[in-house]
Amino acid sequence: MAVDCMWEDAMKLPRRKFLQLAAGAVALPALPRAARAHAYPARPVRIIVGYAAGGQVDIIARLIGQWLSARLGQPFVIENRPGAATNIATEAVVRAAADGYTLLSLGSSQAINATLYDKLNFHFIRDITPVAGIVVMSDVMVVSPSLPATTVPEFIAYAKANAGKVNMASSGIGSPSHVCGELFKMMTGIDMVLVPYRGAALALTDLFAGQVQVYFSPTPAAIEYVRAGKLRALAVTTAARSEALPDVPTVAESVPGYEASIWQGIGAPKDTPAEIVETLNREINAGLADARMKARLAELGGTVLPGSPGDFGRFIAGETEKWAKVIKFAGLKLD
Repeated sequence: MAVDCMWEDAMKLPRRKFLQLAAGAVALPALPRAARAHAYPARPVRIIVGYAAGGQVDIIARLIGQWLSARLGQPFVIENRPGAATNIATEAVVRAAADGYTLLSLGSSQAINATLYDKLNFHFIRDITPVAGIVVMSDVMVVSPSLPATTVPEFIAYAKANAGKVNMASSGIGSPSHVCGELFKMMTGIDMVLVPYRGAALALTDLFAGQVQVYFSPTPAAIEYVRAGKLRALAVTTAARSEALPDVPTVAESVPGYEASIWQGIGAPKDTPAEIVETLNREINAGLADARMKARLAELGGTVLPGSPGDFGRFIAGETEKWAKVIKFAGLKLD
């Protein structure tokens, strides 16, 4: 299909050109639309979330929605459209009017899906305008306390000595937890057997029971078990240590160059007026500078991700390119 071909072409572009493509998503729209932007927002705004209510992504979207409602004087309503690993939500926003009244809670899953899925009805980089980053979070590499490995080097040695016998849980094929593990495998040369689950809760249950030996878990899902001593945290996946788990080293301290951020931000349909994008970006960045907002995001294991729409676009492009390499290395592909 034409969209697929365009994506393949984009993935073959030199890095500089690829990043320019993402940054170009915030180019100025036609001038006649600018007049409507001055009164924005004049009615409620929807933020489409590709997950069910109550999860980490939903909670962060609601925090930002509440902030924007208070700052801009109109309700920012969260609309949950789970399914197809966020593709349903993304397509809904791609097909929406480019008027600033339908926004997308976007993140790592969309960047992964761009390569993971063989057939998509949209081109993520082309069809979504980056508005603002919100947060970068780590996954945490957790094992059962019964496993004879207390550090990342010890785990690598254990996995090499037990090749094909170490089970790695994931929150589904192509989920952020899965590709974090695949990146770890790629960079360490170890062999682990993938055991996919429908969400973190089921994966953690089998980790407790010893059915799986390691899980690159979303930090909020595992943190209380780590603090209670029910799970052993070997490392966090971000380049810097997590404020939520300050004593836990990074994977990169043992595997130089490893970095796997789980991130979230806001996007809009392509051709959304620049004035609207700038208004939303300014107000979201104001929220990220607020001490209470920063503290709440830190409680969820996150660090704020401020910057311009162009900054966010370049960040998205870099993440999409990185996960494309991992997905191709692992031979992953979904229809």
